[in-house]
Amino acid sequence: MSSDKEILIRLFNNYTRKYLNKIFLSVFFSIIVAGSTSSIAWLLDPAIDKIFINKDKTLMLVIPILIILAFSMKGASLYLAKITMISVGASVKIDIQSDMIKSLIKSDTENIDKKHSGKFVSNLTFDAGMIENLCSVGILNLFKDFLTLIGLMAVMYYQNWKLATFAIIMIPLASLAAKSLGKRIKKSSTEAQLKSGVLNTHLMELLKNHRLMKIFQKEDYELTRSKNFISELAEKLKKISIVFNRASPIMETLTGIMIAGLIYYSGHLIMNDQLNINNFFSFLAAMMLAYQPVRSLATLNITVNQGISAARRVLPIIDQKNKILNINNPKDLNVSKGSIIVSNLNFTYSEANKNTLKNISLNFEGGKMTSLVGHSGAGKSTILNLIPRFYDPESGEIKIDNQSIYKCRVHDLRSNISMVSQDTTLFDDTIKNNIIYGNQNASQKEIEEAANFSYASEFIENLPHKYETVIGENGIRLSGGEKQRLSIARAILKRSKIILLDEATSSLDADTERKIQDAITYLTENKTTLVIAHRLSTILNSHKIYVIDNGEVAGEGNHNDLLKSSAIYKNFYEKQVKKV
Repeated sequence: MSSDKEILIRLFNNYTRKYLNKIFLSVFFSIIVAGSTSSIAWLLDPAIDKIFINKDKTLMLVIPILIILAFSMKGASLYLAKITMISVGASVKIDIQSDMIKSLIKSDTENIDKKHSGKFVSNLTFDAGMIENLCSVGILNLFKDFLTLIGLMAVMYYQNWKLATFAIIMIPLASLAAKSLGKRIKKSSTEAQLKSGVLNTHLMELLKNHRLMKIFQKEDYELTRSKNFISELAEKLKKISIVFNRASPIMETLTGIMIAGLIYYSGHLIMNDQLNINNFFSFLAAMMLAYQPVRSLATLNITVNQGISAARRVLPIIDQKNKILNINNPKDLNVSKGSIIVSNLNFTYSEANKNTLKNISLNFEGGKMTSLVGHSGAGKSTILNLIPRFYDPESGEIKIDNQSIYKCRVHDLRSNISMVSQDTTLFDDTIKNNIIYGNQNASQKEIEEAANFSYASEFIENLPHKYETVIGENGIRLSGGEKQRLSIARAILKRSKIILLDEATSSLDADTERKIQDAITYLTENKTTLVIAHRLSTILNSHKIYVIDNGEVAGEGNHNDLLKSSAIYKNFYEKQVKKV
């Protein structure tokens, strides 16, 4: 794990350096803030001396005007400095979120599967917000308050060096107190992020499974769980606020002790004619104005620690290394027949204790349909996932038209493959945009042809906005059969030579099932098709059938051969006949 210093350097080099022009502009405004704040304290010296003691009528008008100008310049410059750094912070947040999303989009399937999506959302929002705060508020306060403190200390030393030296003692005392608080808030921030991830995860599952919740009458149960998650997060956020505000009584006490000591010491100096009353009030004003920057600088490490804590969770996502990569100098993949040969594959999921596939070999003839049959968990879906390289095997080889898929570009490989899964995935977008996801350059005519061949046009034409109808999250406004037809239309539009099909197990009415079967027939015509078969009609139409059991080939051949040679297949077939 990188040190705090290395993380800060990384954030500067990768995300902040490019905005140095804006940061320098903010520093310029901070110099004006520091100068105007210091001038306010200094102006009390001539104000008391010339107006109240010497009763100079000329300066009675000039000094108040100068004070107004000083306050106006401070306010305007502070506003400009803040909005400049707000812009920097927002830009840094956009860059970090963009890098995170880029990493997640390009990430291996295995990496995404290891972590709940709700926790990624928390990283994108909660953590990115903390880094934004570090790069805006943190940097602004560092320059603004440091320069202001320097200016006010110059005024204090100008008025009386003895008092100024005495006042400086407060700065290291405040820093020591803040350092202790910073360590505590760093721990609390990490705990708060974890609770935020848990709450996001719970909320996403709650919304996704709301029908399940209602049918099992778990509203009260889920409400109790939600309240617990919310309370736990609120408790951690409250702890952060308490620790952060714990600096206030410490700073107030230190300031009180310091002012009391200064008044006592100043009284001694005035009584011995070593300090004038005008110098004292100017010094006191400078010291009082220095309270805010001292407090801000003392608690700056809290903001820094929060940002570092967030960066420790965000940067590993951005730096995540993928296993599915192109080799050096990859070859072009030329797919003609689309024949697929799987040789001696061994595969184990990272969190599994046993091999999912065991030295398995398969031969899928180009332009033909091959069915995979077997019990749930036998390894059928794993075989389909290995062909487009969602995962890579521990050993073995897959070749398409006698070309190793591991020696060609991943992009070339996947451009020749379409997948239709039983878990239909659609976007909360229009029907048109869901279909053209398979081919962004498709014309309206091609979109409508794909919809016709998939029998999706039948229901699309009855919708009020037709192809521009927004279908809701994962197509919630469509029936199961309609979603499957859209998924098939999307695959048709891609025009891939290889089709990976995991048939839906959900029961459909006879008419809808016939239409989907006809759509699949069109989709797979003269295409190399690998299908995890659940329907008897699909199995009977297959050129070849593989029986997969416990990660191994338990039988292969056509329907009639397997009825004689495979007990597993015969049992599967008999169950299908009973369904029919």
